[in-house]
Amino acid sequence: MFTALVCGAVVFPGLFYSFRKAFKYTFTHWSDADVVSVSERLVSAIHASLATAAGVTVVTSCRDTMTDSHWLVNGFVLFGAPYMAHDIYAMYLSHYHTQRVRGHSRPYSGHSLQTVKAFLSKDWMLVLHHLALLLIFMPIVLFFRRGLGDFFIGCLFTTEFSTPFVSIGKILIQLGLDDTRLHRINGIIVLLSFFTCRILVFPFMYWMYGRQFGIPLHRVALHLPLQCNVGNLVILAPQIYWFILLLRKANRLYLRQKRGKGDGSKDKPRTD
Repeated sequence: MFTALVCGAVVFPGLFYSFRKAFKYTFTHWSDADVVSVSERLVSAIHASLATAAGVTVVTSCRDTMTDSHWLVNGFVLFGAPYMAHDIYAMYLSHYHTQRVRGHSRPYSGHSLQTVKAFLSKDWMLVLHHLALLLIFMPIVLFFRRGLGDFFIGCLFTTEFSTPFVSIGKILIQLGLDDTRLHRINGIIVLLSFFTCRILVFPFMYWMYGRQFGIPLHRVALHLPLQCNVGNLVILAPQIYWFILLLRKANRLYLRQKRGKGDGSKDKPRTD
């Protein structure tokens, strides 16, 4: 299993470095902020795709929700752990270069405690999410669950299914394609995939457990240890918060485009 950890520590930073080098020499008109942001998003999409594939493999292989096991669970947790640490660094770099482009930092002023504080203030929930996966989720999976519940861990892996579409949306914005049909279609996919794989997956897990043991869905929580229910709530809460943010963003985009069409109809010259 140590091999999986080493592979993750090589693959994700290596991909990030390679993308940065490739984009810097291919798209010479891009700023450092563009290069770092797109590179970070692509690595995030790759990790999420691998996590989803691992999750689907585990879920479809486990007939017993509690006792069936699959080697991919521990293997992918170790493989993905370096990504969580690396992504915090990549997000910070993206924030740093973006602020420099916007003129919030003096040229060549370098990194500072103030820059780090500004980053943590802006993206504190994502940083906390990554740290929780590293410091809480990973030890529980590897050492404290006694080999039980691989099915549920696999379900949690599949919550990453929406991440590639979120990354694509941000890349399209970075490329100035936020008013295109492709961006609108991708936005719809983001909302549907996020709601399905990050919110509905929790009642699905309870339903599968209840079906196996003959327990109605509304009574499953009463048959589970308190720590299981609390853990699920802790994971679910930020998903609901992020989904609300996505809905607000989609609504703002819709209203902006509606106003744009309205303005366009007023300015259009008469032809009659």
